[in-house]
Amino acid sequence: MTCTLAIGDRAYSSWSLRGWLLFDAFGIPVTLRQARLHTDELPRLLAAEFAPARSVPALRLADGAVVMDSLAIAEELASRHPEAGHWPADPAHRAAARSLAAEMHAGFQALRSHCPMNLRASYTDCAPPAEVLADLARLEAIWAWARETTGSPGPWLCGAYSAADVFHAPVATRIATYNLPVGPAAQAYVDAHLSHPSFRRWRAAGLEDGADQPFYRRDYQRRPWPGPQEAGEPIHDS
Repeated sequence: MTCTLAIGDRAYSSWSLRGWLLFDAFGIPVTLRQARLHTDELPRLLAAEFAPARSVPALRLADGAVVMDSLAIAEELASRHPEAGHWPADPAHRAAARSLAAEMHAGFQALRSHCPMNLRASYTDCAPPAEVLADLARLEAIWAWARETTGSPGPWLCGAYSAADVFHAPVATRIATYNLPVGPAAQAYVDAHLSHPSFRRWRAAGLEDGADQPFYRRDYQRRPWPGPQEAGEPIHDS
C-alpha cells in the first residue's frame, strides 16, 4: 500500500509541487488526491481524508498516519526512506541543506506575494518592487553560500539533488514566469529546475489540469515559457 498525497492545482500550487517532488524525484511511489484551489473542493477533501490538515500538501502514510506541512513531509520521508537521499549524507552539507529549506519555508514573503507561482504563463517583466529585489538578492547570496559551503560540483545547491532543491523549485519557477533579474549562476540554477524530469512531468500535467485560475492571471506582456516546451504546448498565450 502506497502513501496518499493531497495536492491542489499543479500549475499554481507551489506547496503541492514541493510535496510531490519529495516523492517523484526520489523514486517513492505515491497516490494523488487532487482538489481545485479557491473552491470548496479542497476543504472537503482534507476534512474527509486528511484531517486535521487544512492545507496542501497533506500526506496520509500507508500506516494511516497523517503528516501536515511540506517540511514535516520531507523529514518523515527521509526517516522512513533513508536510502532515497532526501538530505546529503555529509553532516555539514546536510545542515546547510536543512537551513536552506527552512529559510525558504518561512521567508521570502514579498516574492511570494508579488509573483505567485504560475506554470502556464511567462511574462517579459513584472516591475518587481524593492522588496522583491531584496528577496532575489538574498536568494542569490544563499545559493552561492550553499555551493561554496558544500563544494557542489553540479547544478544543485548541496551536491546531488536534495530536499533543499525541492524547496527552492517553486521560487525558480517564479524567476522563470516573471523574468526576474538574477545573475548567471542563479539563472543556471533556475534552468536546471526547468529541465528536471520530475518538474517537467509536473508542469506537463499542470498544463492539462483544467481551466485557468483567474486569481493568478496578470496583465503583463507575455513571452514563451523559457524552459523546455511540453508536447502540444502553445508558444504563448497573448
